[in-house]
Amino acid sequence: MPVDPTIYRIHEVTQVYDTTIKALINEEFGDGIMSAITFNLDIERVESDEGPRVRITYDGKFLPYSWG
Repeated sequence: MPVDPTIYRIHEVTQVYDTTIKALINEEFGDGIMSAITFNLDIERVESDEGPRVRITYDGKFLPYSWG
């Protein structure tokens, strides 16, 4: 597990929400994966009443896939 607190939190978010993200992708697109080959990542600062927030956007091509 990473020692750096930012990297640790990114891993934590992925571990906590991975099955939910997968289910939402499958619901929206059908069975498949998000490609990490043609992939874009965007980091954005968002101001809120509680203080600044970090918005991370993953943008990967959907590839239909069957586990058969």
